Amino acid sequence: MTSVYEGPVQVLIDELGRLPGIGPKSAQRIAYHLLKVPAEDARRLARAIVEAKERVSWCRRCFNIAEGELCSVCRDERRDPTVLCVVEEPRDTVAVERTGEHRGRYHVLQGAISPIEGIGPEQLRVRELLDRVGAEGVQEVILATNPNIEGEATAMYLVRLLKPLGVRVTRIASGLPVGGDLEYADEVTLGRAFEGRREVAD
Repeated sequence: MTSVYEGPVQVLIDELGRLPGIGPKSAQRIAYHLLKVPAEDARRLARAIVEAKERVSWCRRCFNIAEGELCSVCRDERRDPTVLCVVEEPRDTVAVERTGEHRGRYHVLQGAISPIEGIGPEQLRVRELLDRVGAEGVQEVILATNPNIEGEATAMYLVRLLKPLGVRVTRIASGLPVGGDLEYADEVTLGRAFEGRREVAD
């Protein structure tokens, strides 16, 4: 089908449409907005994207977003290294931090087990998690994966691997709606889920 837009505009719409949560109509609206703003505003956005890609990487310890070798949480000596909160994505650490309930460190799996999408444990940072538990003297692992099918499957898989290591394994309580994502939970709900976490049985 022939495009009704000029080449560069269609390329911009296509690229915006590849972003998560951006459909064709949203991509068009954003593209038109970018065309209407002053050129310097568009350049500033482009610079921010390029700079983020060049300067930001994964923390070598927990796989959170980091500017440098370690993220800000791993660099903070006041954090309790014996308590590890396992989340799916870097954005989930932000959601947990907003509650003020977690004083330990994090481990970001960078996804969840999803056979439909072809994501198995080998695509996640599972081996690194097990290595950390042994090497860092971790006493409790809090499983804070999302309360949906993929998150639950991931949590149960991790329980089977972690229990034999003699570490306490807890799961955040479902004050969170099933099928929801951590990043959309309000602080009170997520805080209560943390307070109500429980030991996970085999």
